[in-house]
Amino acid sequence: MAKTLNLTLKVWRQENAEAKGRIETYAAKDIPEDASFLEMLDIVNEGLVNDGKEPIHFDHDCREGICGMCSLTINGVPHGPERKVTTCQLHMRKFRDGDTIWIEPFRAKAFPILRDLMVDRTALDKIIAAGGYIDVRTGSAPNANNIPVKKSCADAAFDAAACIGCGACVASCKNASAMLFTSAKAAHLNLLPQGQPEKTKRVLAMVRQMDALGFGNCTNQYECEAACPKGISVDNIAKLNRDYIAAIAQEGVSVS
Repeated sequence: MAKTLNLTLKVWRQENAEAKGRIETYAAKDIPEDASFLEMLDIVNEGLVNDGKEPIHFDHDCREGICGMCSLTINGVPHGPERKVTTCQLHMRKFRDGDTIWIEPFRAKAFPILRDLMVDRTALDKIIAAGGYIDVRTGSAPNANNIPVKKSCADAAFDAAACIGCGACVASCKNASAMLFTSAKAAHLNLLPQGQPEKTKRVLAMVRQMDALGFGNCTNQYECEAACPKGISVDNIAKLNRDYIAAIAQEGVSVS
């Protein structure tokens, strides 16, 4: 017979962006240890609905660790205690019977709370939109093998492209910096030969958009890398800093 857990949940509730939020306490009873964290919330919500109460609102979509929607802070840690997994991949066997679990939304100035555990992460989309473009006529799509790409560059670009835009890096940073996200999105384009023609414009646009949206400065303490469910390396931040300095220098020369 599968083992079950009885837990106490301390959950952030907030009706809308303007409302004053609060922590409410819920009993999570007979939770299968093989259930995912989101399935545990589903069970709790089913009980709330049956009792005529408002369910806990949270974001989710694929539940396969791909989309990055399940942005929860669990016991103070984005996505919870297990490394390199999203909330939907976190299983209740990581907790003990009788535990008290604190569940809050991602906290950042650039991530305003919409309701309960849901936040607006449109700011990340705006960073991508600022630099993830092609503004020259390229014709039809070329054969994938037409442009030689060094394996080292392809591997590094693929690693950066693994970022799912969940925002855990922002939520984990004391300054709510988006440097890991921005550097990953810039790197996966800039490392490939196809991304070189617009590299300078891309770097300047993405960094300036990031700063304009109210994200904080990088702390250089690697909280972001530790919280990232895809293990995005802070080496990308160092690369973005170098590229940004070079882009500023190039912009200065072109203006003069």
